[in-house]
Amino acid sequence: MRQVQGQGPEGLGPDRHPTADFFLCDIFDASPKDDLGSMEHPIFSLATRPDRRILTYAHNGTTVQVTPSVKGRATIHDKDILIYCVSQLMAALNAGRAVARTLQLTAHDLLVATNRDTSGDAYARLREAFERLAGTRITTNMTTGGIETTSGFGLIESWQILRRSRTGRMVSVTVTLSEWLFRAVLGKAVLTLNRDYFRLRKPLERRIYELARKHCGRQPEWRVGVATLHKKSGSAAPLRVFRAALRRMIADGHLPDYTMAEEPGDAILFTRIRARAAGAELAPLAPETHAAARAAAPGWDVHALEAEWRAWWAETGRPHLVAPDRAFLAWLAGRTGRG
Repeated sequence: MRQVQGQGPEGLGPDRHPTADFFLCDIFDASPKDDLGSMEHPIFSLATRPDRRILTYAHNGTTVQVTPSVKGRATIHDKDILIYCVSQLMAALNAGRAVARTLQLTAHDLLVATNRDTSGDAYARLREAFERLAGTRITTNMTTGGIETTSGFGLIESWQILRRSRTGRMVSVTVTLSEWLFRAVLGKAVLTLNRDYFRLRKPLERRIYELARKHCGRQPEWRVGVATLHKKSGSAAPLRVFRAALRRMIADGHLPDYTMAEEPGDAILFTRIRARAAGAELAPLAPETHAAARAAAPGWDVHALEAEWRAWWAETGRPHLVAPDRAFLAWLAGRTGRG
């Protein structure tokens, strides 16, 4: 009999900003997006201490060498910054706005959107993450945007703190992404993540979720051998320790959107969860909201727009909305270019 993972959210990290309505302003309107290249290949460290090992990985003709700086290799939690940047760029592209490799970010918004606390220590950790991202060098022949290029680059090209408040906190930063990552955005080689990704505590849980999202995609399930999953994850643990960690993940049931099952032949089966039992649907919008939408978007089919918004809400992981009517109107402003 196979062992099956539970589906409840118990054991996830806290939702640090439960009253934040991510659909209310442009900063949070961007659903989390991850690039396919780093989802497929083990670029980021799963270690909790500085990882200064050079990682070499080859799979199906793709080679990746990751060289850390003296501060260590960028971690899977550092990747939150790149996910946030990619999400902002994709939101701009989808709204028909021009994008560039250099972004100016508000540090507080980044912390809130990635479910981090906003204490003074959080800003210090954010700076350390920027340093690891800039110092980690990649040499690879990965294809992005339909182009295969063997080259070396940093995960980010540069970053700069623009302002500090009187308390010394980082207020605003400028980030220049690598050309490789920017090409992935322009080619829309990205996938939407469940917002609960940022609540996964353990690095391996985040990495396994990425792989499930990448390989399961829109298919109902994905079966993979434990040895292959071990290689793809980038885990430095021995195979037996990795297998035990997978069994704990199955028992804990923290993975958003997927169940995990151990199968004969030393394999793991990932199965998509079709819909969540709680909060699976949004309540009908108020007549006043439809009237406001018609005034904001004259000539548009408001009910068709509402259907599009609901589909997008479902795609982004059905997050809890404090005020669905306001959320719809905020989304509508961005959709029609009036935000």
